[in-house]
Amino acid sequence: MIVARTADASRPDDHVDAALSPAPSAGRGWARWAWRQLTSMRTALFLLLLLALASIPGSLVPQRSSDPNGVIQYFKDNPDRAAILDAVQAFDAYGSLWYSSIYLLLFISLIGCVLPRARHHWEAMRTAPPRTPSRLSRLPAHLTATMGASTDDALNSAQSLLRKAGYRVARYETPSGPSLSAERGYLRETGNLVFHLSLVGVLVAVAIGGLYGYSGQRVVIEQEGFANTQGAYDSFNPGRLFTPEMLPPYSLALNELAVTYETGNRNALGQPLDFTANVSVTGAQAESTSRTIRVNEPLEIAGADIFLLGNGYAPQITVRDPTGKTVFSDAVAFLPQDSNLTSLGVVKVPDGLEQQVGMLGFFYPTEATSTNGAKYSSFPDLIYPAMTLNVFTGDLGLDSGAPKSAYSLDTDSLTQLTGSETGTESLRLRPGDTVDLPQGLGTITLESVRRFASFDLSYDPAQDAVLLFAITATAGLLTSLFIPRRRLWIKATPADNGPLQMHYAGLARGDDPRLIDAVEKLREEHLTRMGENT
Repeated sequence: MIVARTADASRPDDHVDAALSPAPSAGRGWARWAWRQLTSMRTALFLLLLLALASIPGSLVPQRSSDPNGVIQYFKDNPDRAAILDAVQAFDAYGSLWYSSIYLLLFISLIGCVLPRARHHWEAMRTAPPRTPSRLSRLPAHLTATMGASTDDALNSAQSLLRKAGYRVARYETPSGPSLSAERGYLRETGNLVFHLSLVGVLVAVAIGGLYGYSGQRVVIEQEGFANTQGAYDSFNPGRLFTPEMLPPYSLALNELAVTYETGNRNALGQPLDFTANVSVTGAQAESTSRTIRVNEPLEIAGADIFLLGNGYAPQITVRDPTGKTVFSDAVAFLPQDSNLTSLGVVKVPDGLEQQVGMLGFFYPTEATSTNGAKYSSFPDLIYPAMTLNVFTGDLGLDSGAPKSAYSLDTDSLTQLTGSETGTESLRLRPGDTVDLPQGLGTITLESVRRFASFDLSYDPAQDAVLLFAITATAGLLTSLFIPRRRLWIKATPADNGPLQMHYAGLARGDDPRLIDAVEKLREEHLTRMGENT
C-alpha cells in the first residue's frame, strides 16, 4: 500500500512512504517477548539444569510412590520437618506441582525452539550456496595457482571434484571472472536438530511411561506363588492413567531358589556367587512353562520385566493351643539384616489362643555366639540354623481396620513375656524343635526352613521408545560435534595471453581447525587432475 508524501526537504523527491502496520498492544508485545524468551536455547538449557536440580529432593527423602513405609517412618522420626516437607510436596517430588511445571515448560521450550530452526534449516538446504565474495583474499584461508587450461575445463573439473567430496555447488559469474561456490556440513545442523527433537521424544516417552506404567514388589516363598492382580502385590505403584484391567492374566510360582556361596577363598568366604530363581509361569490358557530369573537377567512376561532383587529365609512355623489344635501354620519371611543373613521376623497369631500373641525374633542360618553372649550368623547358608523369639501378648491392632505391616510389630501396647528384662529366656528353636509358649498359651514348632525371593515387577510401555530416542540423541550430538560446516570458493581469473589464474578460498561456520588443510587439499587435487604441477 502506497501513501501520499508530505513536503519534507530532508527527503528526496522520489521517496515513497510505505504504510506502517499498527503497533501491537502492550499486552501482545509482552506476550511475544515472553514467548521469545521461553523458546530460546538458553532458556531450554536453563530449564534442563533446573529439572536436574528439582530431582535432588526425590533422592534425599523417601517417596510415597516407591517407599511408603519409609515416608511413615520419616514422619515418626522427624514430625516437624516432615510436615514442612510434605507442605512443599517433597515426598511426592516427581509428581509435584513445581516438578511438573518445570517439566512442562522444558517440553514447550524445546518444541518452540526446535520447530522454527527445523523450518529454517529445511529452507536453507533447498537454497543455492551463497554467491562468491568479490575479494577472496580477505578470507581466512586463501590460496592461488596458475594453469594453462581453459576456464570452462578448469571450473568443470573443480565442480566434479567438489561434488565428489559431498559439496553442493553453484556456478556464478562475477566481474572478475566465473566462479564456483560450494557448501557442505548441513548434516551438522541436522544432527543438532535430531538431538533436540530426540530430547523432546524422551520427555514424551517418559511421560507416557509414567502415566500408563506400573511397578510392584512381591515376596514369594518357595513352593508358593501369586496371581498377577493388584491386590496380590506387597506394594504397588501405578501410573496416573493405569487401570487394573491393564494387568495381563498370569500367575508365577517359585519352585526353588538356588544360591551358591564362595567357600574356597577365605578372604571372600560367604560371598554369593549366583542366585537362580526357578519359577513356573501359568498363562491365561492354563499353560505352564518353567523359566529362570537371575540377578541382572530379568524374566519378561507380557511386556513386564520381573527382576530378582533379594532373598532370605522363611521358617515354617506351627503354633498349637494347649489341646494340640493347630491355630497357626505358615512360612514366615524373615528379612536379612546383614551379609550373613542374620534375619529379623515377626509372627502374629491373632486367633485361636487365649490372647493375641505376637512374636519378634531372629533367624540365624549358621548360629554363632560372640564373646559377649550375643548371637549372630557366621555364614549365610543353612549349616547350623536356629531361631530365637521374644513373645508378646495383647491387642495386635489387626481389628482396627488400619493397614499393618507384616514385617513389623508395635510393642508399645503389648506385654512382653520372654527376653530382655522379663527374667524368662527367649524361645530358641532349631528345625524340628517344639517348645512351650509362656503362661501355658500352647506350643510352637519350627517345622523346616525354606527360602524366599523378592521380586520387582516393572512395566513401562515407552521404554523401547526411550531407548530409541536416547540412541538418536547420542547420534545427533556426535554428528553436530564432529562434522564441520564450511564453504569453499574457486574463482578463475582469465588473463590476456597468459596462464589462467585460480583462486581457492574457504570459510567455516564456527571453529574448524582443518579449514586451511581442506583448501590446500582442494588446490592440490585440482591441479593434479588438470595435469599441473603442485
